Amino acid sequence: MSAFVEVWAPAAGRVELVLPGDGTRGPMTAADGGWWRSAVALTPGTDYAFSLDGGPSLPDPRSPWQPAGVHAPSRTFDTAAHTWTDTGWAGRSALGAVVYELHVGTFTPEGTLDGAAARLDHLADLGVDMVELMPVAAFPGRAGWGYDGVALWAVHEPYGGPAALQRFVDAAHAAGIAVCLDVVYNHLGPSGNYLGAFGPYFTDRHHTPWGSAVNLDGPDAGEVRAFVIGNALRWLRDFHLDALRLDAVHQLLDDSPRHLLAELSDAVAALAAEVGRPLSLIAESDLNDARMVTPTAQGGLGMTAQWDDDVHHALHALLTGERHGYYVDFGAPATLVKALEDVFVHDGVFSTFRGTDWGAPVPPEMDRHRFVVFAQDHDQVGNRALGDRPSRVLAPGLLAVSAAAVLLGPYTPMLFMGEEWGATTPFLYFTDHAEPELAAAIQKGRTEEFGTHGWADLYGGHVDVPDPQAPGTFSASRLDWDEAARPEHARLLEIYRDLVRLRRTEPALATGERPAVQVGDGDAWLIVRRGDVAVVLVLTDAAVTVPLPAAAAKVLLAWETVTTGDDGTTLTVAGPGPVVVRLR
Repeated sequence: MSAFVEVWAPAAGRVELVLPGDGTRGPMTAADGGWWRSAVALTPGTDYAFSLDGGPSLPDPRSPWQPAGVHAPSRTFDTAAHTWTDTGWAGRSALGAVVYELHVGTFTPEGTLDGAAARLDHLADLGVDMVELMPVAAFPGRAGWGYDGVALWAVHEPYGGPAALQRFVDAAHAAGIAVCLDVVYNHLGPSGNYLGAFGPYFTDRHHTPWGSAVNLDGPDAGEVRAFVIGNALRWLRDFHLDALRLDAVHQLLDDSPRHLLAELSDAVAALAAEVGRPLSLIAESDLNDARMVTPTAQGGLGMTAQWDDDVHHALHALLTGERHGYYVDFGAPATLVKALEDVFVHDGVFSTFRGTDWGAPVPPEMDRHRFVVFAQDHDQVGNRALGDRPSRVLAPGLLAVSAAAVLLGPYTPMLFMGEEWGATTPFLYFTDHAEPELAAAIQKGRTEEFGTHGWADLYGGHVDVPDPQAPGTFSASRLDWDEAARPEHARLLEIYRDLVRLRRTEPALATGERPAVQVGDGDAWLIVRRGDVAVVLVLTDAAVTVPLPAAAAKVLLAWETVTTGDDGTTLTVAGPGPVVVRLR
């Protein structure tokens, strides 16, 4: 269907529509509020660009398609052309879902959305409720994590472009799996970012680790806020997505009377009512503040859920013994107990890593499903010097302990691609920038960052940080699907399936109620009490006898050999691993 294109360029005195196909340039008509409208309607699949005051051709800030890369002309795309088959899809809230995070480019050998769709049966068999795609907004080059996207309304062409995303979502819904998309509104990448040429999308009133902040509260901020909210609604409405994960929302710096996140939350709630299915917003925030997930009607920011790094840090530091960098405050079993019971370790107390008091307590009655926890994710693996996973140092039994703590806890659990079989392939940081100076700066920055966090000691005194630009860095990060069938990996995969099944079939494990946790025998084990279910996490290589909080009615799952005492109030476990017991 043909459509007129529009662009917001409030400071321009003249805007022309450039059609590279036939070389024509036509004037656009000025409208209210700094908007310009084309005089001709463009058919789907037409390449176009804009020229401001006689300047060079620039891609559309709201480009739906960048088939030749982020520096090339835009292309029109008709989102209504897809014939959806998910009319019976009732949707799925993120709350309490088993979420599975994946990077499209390394999840399969093909590195495409269609290739990922071909693996949906694996995810359905595992018991995944929601798949989370790392960013697919168009970014420079072919390979990257996607957090340096610059065409936020387009889908990265090497992944298959916008039509492939629609096909993926349709296929996921057919498999009974909801889809969450990772979106980045706190900054744009350094290469191909033309927004500043069109209008005041950025401001020097605030600064972020990436430079000037997105203009959410300064002059002309209304259109910038509309740009962000319109983008979010487009993914949810036109691509049938079920959720968005918002990257680093603590860097959405907004001093206006109504924070952007609260406005976005209410807009998404209105769309959910319109389409008749739940739509979720998941925030990544390091503020450790439950206001993020408090409804807007109660003065909160209204996010459905937020990521909680503290559970990861407490679990990882305890199991691996790492204490460098931000792990300095973690590692003791008592710290994991606090994370499992109270969500945040730093809830208004001093953070050694940050050097200040941090966070705010979570109300005991708040639904713990509002916090997404994980043992691995793209940050906690990919931002290690060698991109190595816990499987590098942890025995399978301790990997199973980690899985049980995440999947059977009170929170919304998230898995990272390949974790379920103990993948040994790394997930490294990789880029594909054409500018040599930018590539050199990234490599230098990564090396300097890891030099200050104690990574050399962790890796035996020396570490060579892989070059993000090297093709081998990207290819080494692809999952090896053959691993999943090997005996040592297949057993772990089966335990993951069993843990997910227990989460679904045992009512006590499905709630978001605050658990009770205890530690015993010199930190040899922990018990997470969830109603009439006890999740026992054995941490020692030696056999231990664990006193239960009540007599055992049935052992539901065990990694190691387990013997129940005569009266059912003790378990003797042969070594490290989880044991799940239904209590009388």
